[in-house]
Amino acid sequence: MYLVHAHLDLPDGVELPQNVRELVRRAIVPGDRVEHIAVHACPPRGLTLGVYLLAGVLEEAEARAVQVCDRLLREMPELAGARLTGAGVPVQPLAFLPGPAD
Repeated sequence: MYLVHAHLDLPDGVELPQNVRELVRRAIVPGDRVEHIAVHACPPRGLTLGVYLLAGVLEEAEARAVQVCDRLLREMPELAGARLTGAGVPVQPLAFLPGPAD
């Protein structure tokens, strides 16, 4: 399972509905292979989707997240005019990775 962050840019003046998290979650279909999706508003014009999905390799996970977002942007009126600005696995700083066993 991979976590991919997808960043959306909303048009000026667009306000997300209070239930945007639920709307996005309901729009996910079994073929998406999404295990969980987190929705984070990033004022003033952004939205980040944390997409936890099943994939064999990193590139597949990122490509599948882009496909899911493209479909959400086409099919969800609440995201009309939004655009995907990037999608990728968040990088963990080396300082937080476990070191060699002593």
